[in-house]
Amino acid sequence: MTSVRIPDGWPTTEGAARAVQDGLSGRVVLDEPGPPPGTGRVTGVDVAYDDERDLVAAAAVVLDGASLEVVAEATAVGRISFPYVPGLLAFREIPTVLAALDALPCPPGLVVCDGYGLAHPRRFGLANHLGVLTGLPTIGVAKNPFTFTFTAPATPRGSTAPLLAGTEEVGRALRTRDSVKPVFVSVGHRVGLANACAHTLALTPAHRLPETTRRADALCRRALREAVGADPGADPGLSSGPDRKPGPASPTRSVGQALTTLGKIDAGACWPGGPAGG
Repeated sequence: MTSVRIPDGWPTTEGAARAVQDGLSGRVVLDEPGPPPGTGRVTGVDVAYDDERDLVAAAAVVLDGASLEVVAEATAVGRISFPYVPGLLAFREIPTVLAALDALPCPPGLVVCDGYGLAHPRRFGLANHLGVLTGLPTIGVAKNPFTFTFTAPATPRGSTAPLLAGTEEVGRALRTRDSVKPVFVSVGHRVGLANACAHTLALTPAHRLPETTRRADALCRRALREAVGADPGADPGLSSGPDRKPGPASPTRSVGQALTTLGKIDAGACWPGGPAGG
């Protein structure tokens, strides 16, 4: 398990965080279709929090795109890096998620986030943010529609309906099980919306949520339990004691490069107009 500190220069206010989103949002790539479903590797990322101890645990689980068997997995634990603010949840999750991805022994391929991409008030959710920082293809698959509207898709599996902000389609409601509540798919980076929906269907052969999300959710919860039970003095990353979950295709930047930019050098260096200036 990797231990993570909050990067120097990390945003601490809503204004600073929104400035980061504005600075990075223009780098989102929307004109690539993305890898074909059922091929290569697909990685799920998720986080769990302990409110009392101010801890966040992230997990990255790599599946074979064809068999959905686990290929690799990694976890990271750190302090919560931002308050709980809807629309800014990426700032709570990204340092530990990047560390978990960096700890994987193989390239992650497509990354599936338990959350939003373009289906976000500023059109820059976690899936966009993570994709821009790493260069990896990313999508968001959320359990709820956030602030957006939709008409219920038809009852058969595979049925879709636009997820709308007014007249703008920001994602799709996708039925992954017959007559079961849909999930809400949106583009992150370097993947088209139709392909994002096709990936989601390929990852849901037996359950409403993608296997990537189910596996990552279970692993991050286990990592959090282990971190809470560990001796804080044994790990400098947990030494402050107490931490929280309210309820390589080319071109790419490696996850390691993103981590270096975020923490080991200066968090503000990776975006224009961020907290370190520019």
